[in-house]
Amino acid sequence: MDHQLTVASLPLVLAGPVLRHCDADHFTLWFVTSAPLYTLTLTLEQQVITLQPEDVHTVQLGSRAWQHLIQLSRPGLMPLNIRISYQLSDSEQGDLFSHIPELTYHGNALPDVMVQPEIKQIMHGSCRNPHHHSGDALVAADTKLSMAEPDNRPAMLMMTGDQVYVDDIGGPMLYAIGQVIHLLGLPTEKFTGAGLNNSNQISYQPAAMYQRHKRLLPHTEYPAKTPVWHWYLNHPIFTSSMAENHLVSLSEMIALYLLIWSPELWQRFDIPKNVSGLSRPNQQRWQVEWQHLQNFKTGLGQVRRLLAHLPTYMMFDDHDITDDWNLTAKWEEAAYSHRFSRRIIGNALIGYTLFQGLGNQPALFQRDIRPLVDQLFSHDKHKLDMTTHNALIDALLKFEHWHYSLNTSPKVVVLDTRTRRWRSESNLAKPSGLMDWEALMDLQHELIGQDKVIIVSPAPMFGVKLIETVQRAATLIGASLMVDAENWMAHPGAANALLSIFTHRNTPQEFVILSGDVHYSFAYDVSVRFRHDSPHIYQITCSGFKNQFPEKLLPLFDKLNGWLYGYFSPLNLLTKRKRMRIRGRRPNGDIRKRLINSSGVGIVDFVASGAPESIRVLHADMSETLFELPGSSFSHSATSDQTDQSA
Repeated sequence: MDHQLTVASLPLVLAGPVLRHCDADHFTLWFVTSAPLYTLTLTLEQQVITLQPEDVHTVQLGSRAWQHLIQLSRPGLMPLNIRISYQLSDSEQGDLFSHIPELTYHGNALPDVMVQPEIKQIMHGSCRNPHHHSGDALVAADTKLSMAEPDNRPAMLMMTGDQVYVDDIGGPMLYAIGQVIHLLGLPTEKFTGAGLNNSNQISYQPAAMYQRHKRLLPHTEYPAKTPVWHWYLNHPIFTSSMAENHLVSLSEMIALYLLIWSPELWQRFDIPKNVSGLSRPNQQRWQVEWQHLQNFKTGLGQVRRLLAHLPTYMMFDDHDITDDWNLTAKWEEAAYSHRFSRRIIGNALIGYTLFQGLGNQPALFQRDIRPLVDQLFSHDKHKLDMTTHNALIDALLKFEHWHYSLNTSPKVVVLDTRTRRWRSESNLAKPSGLMDWEALMDLQHELIGQDKVIIVSPAPMFGVKLIETVQRAATLIGASLMVDAENWMAHPGAANALLSIFTHRNTPQEFVILSGDVHYSFAYDVSVRFRHDSPHIYQITCSGFKNQFPEKLLPLFDKLNGWLYGYFSPLNLLTKRKRMRIRGRRPNGDIRKRLINSSGVGIVDFVASGAPESIRVLHADMSETLFELPGSSFSHSATSDQTDQSA
């Protein structure tokens, strides 16, 4: 393919538009262009607004890539509960989105947004891996929206973690990333503490794939004093079992996000299906991943349409940065003391900030982060200044405002369970608590006085007890990193502080907890034992958008969990959650199951009290799973109380 011709034919809009934080007073829109923009005019229905410099945050990502975040803030800006069309025009380029094919629903001329301060329905989910064999549930979500009445749409789409997999990249995807870096002129950077001097030395030829875990990623230099010490001596700092193509440079992170959200760049190059220079197993792996990526990219036009119409909020989990991110204090010690691993983690955080974090609530980043972002990308467009680069990474690693809340009814509180961890005092190799004491007290303060709330916790607060028991057993022999042994009950202090929030008399009566992370879906109804005025707690987990748990293993865990931790099991009295009564909802009324292993997007409908009216998962094949409460009119049997999940 002729590179000059490809560059000349780049479309103006490379990615987006994606609606981000939108409420009565705010309109936030993200997109990326291949050329600079000048004077922008935003039309919201009949309201025409000439955007001022403070209304638009622009970052030149490369010589042919500009990221724009429209962040308009005005009292009473957005009418409520009606569809508002939006149009963005540039003084030089004209209407920016009019040439994007199939961007609207129902034949409308313009995309639109609907601000709903009272949440009646929400879509949610996590874990979107492009080369996984499952279907992309965001495509199904778009199809469902296209068939619905125009005014019948969710209030928002909440992405609860692992929107990207920085640590698990398919070979063909890494090849595509290299093409995008070259196509857009994304900048190079210098490395220290690595086997390479700079990112220019990275090869994106197929023969170089599947080798980074051996040849590029840094290793620990300490022996762990555990019964399995040899697993940790000179072990890779990045612990993902799929780290063969782990991303390292900032340009790689940027290219990944552009390929994840929009179809344009995929059309500018071809990825070979048959390649040379790989071992036979890796050649077969390449071809399988190639096919899955072909399926993935065909749905990206629909994903873009969905994101152009639903306000979308995001929160990181580990794979957005790297597997097991901050899982133990020992991991942190190894990762942040090594210059190259610190840079890799920092680059992933910069990527998250640009493509996810800034759009959640731009004001949170205004003072401490945005000036450093602007400074980094205002230097030579082809090379990142090392001093400025490191300064931004240092600031992001110290930043404590990743969490946020939304002024809706119910109030939405989105938790950062990754950077404010409660480190183990007894053993640095034990899992840290997902939030420390100060962060949990901040959460309790935010909940006091609310009668209903939606909490977004990337990891389930009430998980599958058998799996947590396996993780605890692995921790006892020093293998917490091998089984992702992080859950809310893993750290005694964090577990007790969390449970005390639910039993506090002044916290909400209706708790809905939205989670992802685990690659399967389930719904639990939770209450406080022996308390007549117990709050109603609903643990709703949907994972993943495009990922699944090992197919043969999950049914076994599901069955064993019902046997060992059923409703009447005395083993429940030995758990940290013995004060809580937990009942597992039945997927489509099936009394034998509580867990669903199929990619999907969660849909929760609410009644006025803040309780869920229905809990569903829309799967990639357009089928639906309804989680039904035992004893409800939907149930097929009234004898299943003995199999209710409890923990």
